[in-house]
Amino acid sequence: MGMLTPAQLFPYFKDLQDPRYETNFAMVHTRFATNTFPSWDRAQPMRFLAHNGEINTLQGNHNNMNSREGKFSSKYFSHEELSAMYPICDENTSDSGMLDNTVEFMVINGRILPEVMMMCIPEPWENNPYMDSSKREYYQWCSSVMEPWDGPGLFVFSDSRYIGAILDRNGLRPARYYITSDDELIMASEVGTVTVPKATIMHKGRLQPGHMLLVDMKEGKLIRDGEMKQQLISAHPFAQWIADKVIHIDKVVSASPPAPEVKPEMGFDARLPSVGYTLEHIFKLLIPMYSALI
Repeated sequence: MGMLTPAQLFPYFKDLQDPRYETNFAMVHTRFATNTFPSWDRAQPMRFLAHNGEINTLQGNHNNMNSREGKFSSKYFSHEELSAMYPICDENTSDSGMLDNTVEFMVINGRILPEVMMMCIPEPWENNPYMDSSKREYYQWCSSVMEPWDGPGLFVFSDSRYIGAILDRNGLRPARYYITSDDELIMASEVGTVTVPKATIMHKGRLQPGHMLLVDMKEGKLIRDGEMKQQLISAHPFAQWIADKVIHIDKVVSASPPAPEVKPEMGFDARLPSVGYTLEHIFKLLIPMYSALI
């Protein structure tokens, strides 16, 4: 919202001092900028999310989003309208800002916000023998559509219907929450951020790696991690899509005829250029090094 200290927030935004101003949710972010220089345009929360941590896969995520821009199609926007949205990721923003750009693009093109966050921040699914096969197949499909934005990172998000939080699969950022007897859900990075009377606390817990805490404000209910994910997993035949569309390299290799044997000619193996070796490398570097060892 602004480059402010917590004490400056209410004096700066006069509507927060007005007793007529009401809301059923609030998303607050306060931190000391470490990996980016603080500025008003990088202040959080952003349009859809706020983020505690850093995104260590950022360069790859950014490159992959750029590479997709020539292939995107949408039932909501024409090709010209989509082109006007590029580049999707603003190079002048922070890592949080680039993820927010990506989330916004996917939401306005028809995906619901919890689904987008699951695609971008997946559970540790690849080597988890205890995960249900249908969930693993869903995440496998997601991995072919969107690479994970790996942290460590805790992400809170909202689009005015949903508000929630998700912890990345490394699980190295704290996320603790209370549910009170007067139907309040309070989540923060640390216990004690907000004073809550102990007598009103009905349940308290912490997010696990890859898990999501979600409230549907239209339906007025708390949605547990497994409930929302099961809805998304059962929406489409992901297992069939994987079986029909995924190409396994080992099957391609086994079905291919054996490569003809390449014999060296004139003392030079024709395979060497394919791995970057030239005659100069051999005569100026490799042979002198080998000769020195004899």
